[in-house]
Amino acid sequence: MSDHPRSEFRAHLESTRAQLEAKNAEIEKRAGRNLFFAVLSGLAFAGVFIASLFFLKELFVALVAVLVSIALVELAAAFRVAGRRVPRVGVVLGGLTIVTGAYVWGPEGMLLGLFAGSLLLTVWRLVEGLVPRWEVPKRTLIRDIFSGLFTLVYVSFLGSFAVLLLMADRGEWWVFSLVLVVVSVDIGAYAAGVTLGRHKMTPRISPNKTWEGFFGAATVAVIAGIAVSLLALDQPWWVGAVIGAVVLLTATGGDLTESLIKRNLGVKDMSSWIPGHGGFLDRLDSLLPSAVGVYGVALSLGVVA
Repeated sequence: MSDHPRSEFRAHLESTRAQLEAKNAEIEKRAGRNLFFAVLSGLAFAGVFIASLFFLKELFVALVAVLVSIALVELAAAFRVAGRRVPRVGVVLGGLTIVTGAYVWGPEGMLLGLFAGSLLLTVWRLVEGLVPRWEVPKRTLIRDIFSGLFTLVYVSFLGSFAVLLLMADRGEWWVFSLVLVVVSVDIGAYAAGVTLGRHKMTPRISPNKTWEGFFGAATVAVIAGIAVSLLALDQPWWVGAVIGAVVLLTATGGDLTESLIKRNLGVKDMSSWIPGHGGFLDRLDSLLPSAVGVYGVALSLGVVA
């Protein structure tokens, strides 16, 4: 091959690579994440989730406890960026108290765990305030305590509804349906938003969200809800439509809520532990309120006590 054809071939390869990189950068900008790493890490977590859920319920509860603990540490660290001291060890111990209460004693145990965990965290921060190194004005101390209590409710209390759902008859399938519909909302919003997104939904809170993405998520959520209702939950089709509509609202609201929290605290992601996704809480933001919503549907059907 002469130098001229070889040069043209190299130029063609460079041009193609530049076009692919530009397209990938455009997609990443519109989606707000690295697509390759997002899909790869998502598949890995899906495998761990399914294995723990259907192999042994106790293993899934342990997984919930681990995820809740990591998310609590992330949110506590984010609060510290904003100058609010949330004790990381204290908030994790309080969060685990809530999860354990839900698993052992059900709804009553979860509420008792919330009370005990909140008391533990409050006392922990008050004791820290007696140490000269961490002594702060009374107003700041009260703000720290309420930030910690918010962390417990937002992460541990909401997350424990997944544990309550698991304890129901065919509970593993209810949890599976919860996660599947939430993922469907994310995929539907992502696909429609990247390809059709033109009209911003909440530009000041979450610039990447569009109304086209929302309606795409609505379509996929209802379809996924009906599918899991008929195939996994042994429920009428309309139950699946209700689940899809509920999860659409809770997942979208949860995502926007976390975006608002990050905006107020001045952080972009809760952490960078998950490639392509940010932090664990960045991936749980839609699941946490959706667990409450799906539990409410199951409760209205008499599936859970």
